[in-house]
Amino acid sequence: MVSVGPHDPTPPRTGDQIRREAAGSDRHFGGVGLEVEGLVVRYGATTAVAGVSLAVAPGEIVALLGPSGCGKSTLLRAVAGLEAPAAGTVRWDGTDITRLPPDRRGFGLMFQDHALFPHRTVGQNVAFGLRMAGRTRADQTAGMTAALARVGLAGFEDRTIDTLSCGEAQRVALALALAPEPRLLMLDEPLGSLDRVLRDELAAELRRVLGDLGLAAVHVTHDQEEAYAVADRIVVMRAGAMVRDGPAAAVWGDPGSAFVARFLGHANVLTAVQAAALGLDATTPVVVAEAALALGGGGRPARVVDVRFRGATSRVVLDVDGVALSLHTATPPAIGATVALAVDPAHVHPLAPDAAG
Repeated sequence: MVSVGPHDPTPPRTGDQIRREAAGSDRHFGGVGLEVEGLVVRYGATTAVAGVSLAVAPGEIVALLGPSGCGKSTLLRAVAGLEAPAAGTVRWDGTDITRLPPDRRGFGLMFQDHALFPHRTVGQNVAFGLRMAGRTRADQTAGMTAALARVGLAGFEDRTIDTLSCGEAQRVALALALAPEPRLLMLDEPLGSLDRVLRDELAAELRRVLGDLGLAAVHVTHDQEEAYAVADRIVVMRAGAMVRDGPAAAVWGDPGSAFVARFLGHANVLTAVQAAALGLDATTPVVVAEAALALGGGGRPARVVDVRFRGATSRVVLDVDGVALSLHTATPPAIGATVALAVDPAHVHPLAPDAAG
């Protein structure tokens, strides 16, 4: 049997760690950026954010990912100054801004509902933040024009909001958030109301714009594919706490717990007993990545119990000695057929015990 060792989850990065990384690499952040330490938000007896510590470097895009009610939007609002924390601190470049009002933090905000003024033109909407900041009329016009060009809406200045498509309205909302040149952009489910095709298109556009500007961003979403498309780093939340923090590819490849694995979309999450049935000597739950599974060429007999067409590939569900596994293939076998299934232990990762996962 192939042994699978215990898992040691990666702790969240701190401001000190970011400083060390910046000092020891070719990447120069130009400062520490956002540091959140021990942040707690309560609503009466309910704790919505439970002692979260988080650091975001300038130029880094971090996705807060998790199911509804996990505290990700509340955390965002507390960092933005829209919610008063019961404990903890929020700093930017080492300066404590925990008690600063939202309009003095230098952060941009973008929400799912656009937050646009329907009685104003596109240009007037985008210039609004610049006007509130006391910019001259010439600066307002220049900033508005540049922001619209940045999101692909040059020439839309005189359009009214009610003539825009949903995607165009989202681009205007992004231009509005970007026009004052914030040092941190905070996005709360900005693409949640869009269909999948438009969401994918705007997610790619959002990453391009943020990358071009070198802007730090915190992006709240419950959609895994959107998080992967936009973010450099994924923070998974559960019940007000951070349960996984790391680069997007690393979090997918090594989820750390059964809850995170299932939430990210891994279908093959097994108990230690189920892993043993596949010849894996595991002492904890494991996640079997699809890359570990191959049909044909030897291996254990597996019965095909379901095949679901997914376009270029089909999802095939297999029964291997009472253990259900699934994979995608372009050439699916027939339901009821017996096939050979090989399992590569190099793509089997241990998970920390997770009683509720």
